Amino acid sequence: MTGASDSSDGRWHYRRSLASRVTLLTTLAVGLAVAFVAMGGYFVVRMQLQASMDDSLVERAHATAQLPLIIDANTGNEIPAWMLTSTDVRIGTVTADGQGFYPYKDGAVPKLGQDELDVATGTSELSVRTARAIDGDDRFRVVAVPYGEGKALVVCESLESQEQLLKRLGIVMALFGAAGVIAAAVAGWGVAANGLRPVRRLTGRVEHIARTEELQPIPVEGHDEIARLSSAFNQMLAALAASRDRQRQLVADAGHELRTPLTSLRTNLDLLAQSDASGATLPPEARAELLDDVRAQIEEMTTLIGDLVELARDEPMAHVIETVDLAEVVDHALARVRRRAAGVALDVDVEPWFVIGEQGALERAVTNLLDNAAKWSPAGGTIHVSLVEGELVVEDEGPGIADADLPRVFERFWRSDESRSMPGSGLGLSIVDQVATRHSGTVEAGHAASGGARMVLRIPGAPTPPPTTPAETSPAGAGA
Repeated sequence: MTGASDSSDGRWHYRRSLASRVTLLTTLAVGLAVAFVAMGGYFVVRMQLQASMDDSLVERAHATAQLPLIIDANTGNEIPAWMLTSTDVRIGTVTADGQGFYPYKDGAVPKLGQDELDVATGTSELSVRTARAIDGDDRFRVVAVPYGEGKALVVCESLESQEQLLKRLGIVMALFGAAGVIAAAVAGWGVAANGLRPVRRLTGRVEHIARTEELQPIPVEGHDEIARLSSAFNQMLAALAASRDRQRQLVADAGHELRTPLTSLRTNLDLLAQSDASGATLPPEARAELLDDVRAQIEEMTTLIGDLVELARDEPMAHVIETVDLAEVVDHALARVRRRAAGVALDVDVEPWFVIGEQGALERAVTNLLDNAAKWSPAGGTIHVSLVEGELVVEDEGPGIADADLPRVFERFWRSDESRSMPGSGLGLSIVDQVATRHSGTVEAGHAASGGARMVLRIPGAPTPPPTTPAETSPAGAGA
């Protein structure tokens, strides 16, 4: 029913369960409704009873006041009760000087006041009020009407019977109201228990998934809010499953790609160790070749590990976001490629283009595009590089990319059959695609006019820098 939780500020908080809160709110709502209805009914009945008594007393008073001969012929000023058809009615007169009397002295009578004197003196035509008895706590409804010159006829009736009726009515309403509140509490608990059963079932399935890590979809029943919540959980599970599959694939592909350089590195090191242990000295040329091979394998592993770290960044990381001149980034990348591929010519046409992003990531993406073109370019070939209106185009004169391979060029660790024997990890173009996505851009592969590969990288920006270019720290996923 209830539970306790600790908030971030260290204080203990008391929390009710959702079912108990629904039950409590239902009970309070019904209780308030019953209370208002009971109070309204009580006051309406009270007002109706009082209005009915007032009308009856006024009618009797006027009827009696119109029979002076009968009254005078009977016993002087005394008026018998049978004329008013009620033995619970007190009747009497009051004069303008305040003198009043009642014909029947066997019961309590109300205390007369200024209202009745006003009627006797002719100041008022009618007086209706509630007065207490002269001796005791009895309450009466008193009506006074003019009765001849300088007198008023006073008719009153005890409120005891009405008060007893209202008291019994209040007790009945209280009992029925309490029964209604109890019934509402039971009904609210039943509604909460039945209404929250799908929530408890969904909670149990989610807890089972969290406990077993089995990312199986949750069955969806109906089209209500619980069904929408189940569908949202299924979408989340699908995203988690896809992320886990990508991680597994990344680890498997990384292990596969690392196996070759590690095997070659271990073989070369074992050969060097055996030659040193046996005392047989390798020729200087062979030893230098082995050391060059070891160095190349270490460089390949270093590059592969760096690419894996870059691609494994699923969570947002802090990067410096600033205004970057993409033309300057291309110039830096071209300087690197010239040192690595001295036998390849570069045809460059670059225009200024300013983007908002991370300079290091953009430079790495451009360098990967140029390295890929240099790797496939034949000796003496030319790489055509152009940057016009934010569109970076890199074309080589190599064998090109088969149509069947174009959709998979930017997949992680994917390599065509022709590239299996060539150096590389199969991650360079994947990094280009990731960087383009992070900067709200796109990258696509196609065929160049010369028959080689054509890579097009588009990054949103402008030919001129913005008025202010303050550097700021932003999540890696933020685009331009």
